[in-house]
Amino acid sequence: MTKAPAACLIGWPAAHSRSPLIHHYWLRTLGIAGGYVIEAVPPDDLRDFVLRLSLHGFVGANVTIPHKESVLALSTPDARAKAVGAANTLWFADGELRSTNTDVEGFINNLDASAPGWDTAEEALVLGAGGSSRAVVFGLLERGVSRVHLANRTIARAEALTKQFGPNVHPIPWNAINDVLPRAGLLVNTTSLGMHGQPSLDVDVTHLPQAAVVADLVYVPLVTPLLAAAQARGLKTADGLGMLLHQAVRGFELWFGQRPQVTAELRALVETDLTKS
Repeated sequence: MTKAPAACLIGWPAAHSRSPLIHHYWLRTLGIAGGYVIEAVPPDDLRDFVLRLSLHGFVGANVTIPHKESVLALSTPDARAKAVGAANTLWFADGELRSTNTDVEGFINNLDASAPGWDTAEEALVLGAGGSSRAVVFGLLERGVSRVHLANRTIARAEALTKQFGPNVHPIPWNAINDVLPRAGLLVNTTSLGMHGQPSLDVDVTHLPQAAVVADLVYVPLVTPLLAAAQARGLKTADGLGMLLHQAVRGFELWFGQRPQVTAELRALVETDLTKS
């Protein structure tokens, strides 16, 4: 009897992730016999675990903190994973362990679903220069945004992304944000500012054009103060929960052979779970 395919989430510590909830929902609704579990893997054990992934019975995995950079050397990364410098999805193809970064399409596909027409913006302002910012910047440039302003409290980190992604990325100091807002057709927060337990994000969205779109990668709370202020102005918004759901789609397809849909029912299920936290 053939064992049902299973995937896992590799992290340390293995925090309470919503990934099992999302993937089990899809397995159930699509009628697929399969599984998805969390594997707490300390850094010292990562290499052995990943190289024996199939022996552990897994057809692939999601990867989270602190392993996203380390798995690049343990797999064959695609162009997105290389450009972002991190991978969050592993799968096997022709007997080879491959890796990608689905945060890119998770961000872009969520924008497409939440704010159609956002890509008419010629200029975008991205806050933060960490791993999530790299995925966002890569996605915006790939989609054709001609100028991405990148604000970070440590300007050197923003400058490093300019060296990586080229002249269409313009690093700016944090105190210059208000100067760029009037030209930004898209504002994206990739920092933890505005998250429960974190300092607030002090950005005045009244400086944005009336047709601007505001996206926040934070999803606890679901409606951050930044999104609330944007909605009060009547601006289109895209939240972090939408990105979380959309980034899970391709991994599921790679592991289980069917492309799932992000539905209102799934979102409601995860929203309910978030309110329990």
